[in-house]
Amino acid sequence: MKNLDPKPLWQAFYSLTQIPRPSGKRKEIAEFLVNYGKSLGLETLQDEIGNVFIRKPASPGMENHPGVILQGHMDMVPQKNSDKQFDFQKDAIQAYVEDNKQWVTADGTTLGADNGIGVATAMAILADKNAVHPPLEAFFTVDEETGMYGANDLKSGWLKGKYLLNLDSETEGELYVGCAGGIDTEATFSYQPVETDEGDIALEISLKGCKGGHSGCDIHLQRANAIKLMFRFLKDAVANYEARLACVNSGSLRNAIPREATAIITIPAESYQDVQDLVDKYEDLFIREYDGIETDIHFTAKEVDCPKTEMPEDVQDFLIHAITICPHGVYRFIHEMPDIVETSNNLAIVETGEETINGKTINIVKAICLTRSSVESRKEELASVIHSTFALAGADVKFSGAYPGWEPNFKSKLLVTMKTIYKHEFGNEPRIVTIHAGLECGIIGSKYDGMEMISFGPTIEHPHSPDERVNIATVQKFYRYVQAVLKAL
Repeated sequence: MKNLDPKPLWQAFYSLTQIPRPSGKRKEIAEFLVNYGKSLGLETLQDEIGNVFIRKPASPGMENHPGVILQGHMDMVPQKNSDKQFDFQKDAIQAYVEDNKQWVTADGTTLGADNGIGVATAMAILADKNAVHPPLEAFFTVDEETGMYGANDLKSGWLKGKYLLNLDSETEGELYVGCAGGIDTEATFSYQPVETDEGDIALEISLKGCKGGHSGCDIHLQRANAIKLMFRFLKDAVANYEARLACVNSGSLRNAIPREATAIITIPAESYQDVQDLVDKYEDLFIREYDGIETDIHFTAKEVDCPKTEMPEDVQDFLIHAITICPHGVYRFIHEMPDIVETSNNLAIVETGEETINGKTINIVKAICLTRSSVESRKEELASVIHSTFALAGADVKFSGAYPGWEPNFKSKLLVTMKTIYKHEFGNEPRIVTIHAGLECGIIGSKYDGMEMISFGPTIEHPHSPDERVNIATVQKFYRYVQAVLKAL
């Protein structure tokens, strides 16, 4: 990978793969970037939350041009296949070039091209003594994937430039001029466990092999949500076979469509074969319903040690009904752009666990959703629907992490320039689009009035999943385009 062109970019990206940088693990990657900037003799700063700023003086003759900011985020989504032994807190990403020499991917984990390629691009530009550009800032944020905390906590005065190039989009040839805002919903059921009936046995129910994907970019693809499928089965098993839910663990990240789910249920011993047959029935059903969309669904059951306690029947039933009702997927498309999602919800996580409140440990089951919309009122409407769904079921419902969308400015000088440069370099017009995913542009723009912004990048497929890969040819094209844009501004 380090020998691919452009070498400075790929060598920088390789360095990033060697540093564990899942969201929340800020120190090591931030220190690396700070040391990188200082090693180049450039002004390098870090704010209170950990964002890193590296400033490079303008090329001779461009000192009076408006400043440009190259912006990306340090963290990556930590997702792996269930059979992959890997610790995102300690292990380096095992990246490699696929046999066809067209893609870079990773062995059983996310690659971190989102947003490592963007960060590596900025690093390469900073190190290039021959690059032609106005006053330049590289701005690297922390914890974008889990809540855009770096952008949210950005204070005024840190950024000097007029134009911001967000290097965090994933389809080459597209210029993003707007994005959706979002809000997180967390619904918590508290309960006192009850003893399991004597003579019951326990089964671990597992759903694996769904594609998952980015809850913004991929939500319209109608991929299976492992939580929805698991609870569809659970409702049947509880209603007809006296099953009781002991625990459940589904999904891992608020912005990733859940790929896997596990649950432990207890059943009367005499119902063992009936429930096994029910599992087989649902596996066939899921495969048939998602034919052409999903290719590797596996739904299985195996007997495990019987837990001593389980969820109370009323909490179990309220949970199952709430999950069944909770919206997932596209809620509305944009009327003027019918192929672009306006509003959606990702039912992302359902898990049992424990919480300590005032020194007392209680059992909980928690459901987490990420609602997105490019229309603020629609975002609030759908979040209200989800609130009512869980509140009526008796859960404690809280909102957090709200962030604004980014309203397009089709008349901006930056957009006109970048369209012109793209056609000059490649002979065709770029596609001007908005994205349903959240971008930091919306937050940054709300803090720096008048800043013109565009988001763009190379082609990255299946971000936020272990199938993530980046197209090598588009990285070359992307880097050439960044250089040309900087020279023109």
